[in-house]
Amino acid sequence: MSMAQETLSENGTNLIFLINLGATLAMFGAIWIVQIVHYPLFSRVGAESFRAYEAAHTDLITLVVMPLMFAELITAFLLALQPPRGTPLIIAWIGLGLVGVTWLSTAFIQVPLHSKLSAGFDASAHQALVTTNWIRTIAWSLRAVLVLWMTWRLLETR
Repeated sequence: MSMAQETLSENGTNLIFLINLGATLAMFGAIWIVQIVHYPLFSRVGAESFRAYEAAHTDLITLVVMPLMFAELITAFLLALQPPRGTPLIIAWIGLGLVGVTWLSTAFIQVPLHSKLSAGFDASAHQALVTTNWIRTIAWSLRAVLVLWMTWRLLETR
């Protein structure tokens, strides 16, 4: 590979990493707001307006998090194939694994609980949502630490 090709390849990896860093840190902030503020307040909405509130929540939160989640998933996959300079391959794969945890938890735990809540407030479903959302909160927190460490390593190798 020529020097120009190596530079283009490294620049492409760096751009992918920056997109991943931004998406991960945005989701880190979003999940903590949801975990500490938003989900606990579901119980205060009131039975008569909860269905409309849940529907609006689902629609609006999807607009915010779905593009970030897809960007994070795609870039984490690409980084697992070609990590940025200074990042061991295993760390990139651990990062992808944590993305998998967030997606699996979302698909198989949180979405079904939101579906149950879409019929009306259910205290046990609400409590399960708040409790099980810690899976995603911890996974995105670990991802945030991981991508910040990767940033430090990338800067250190310059």
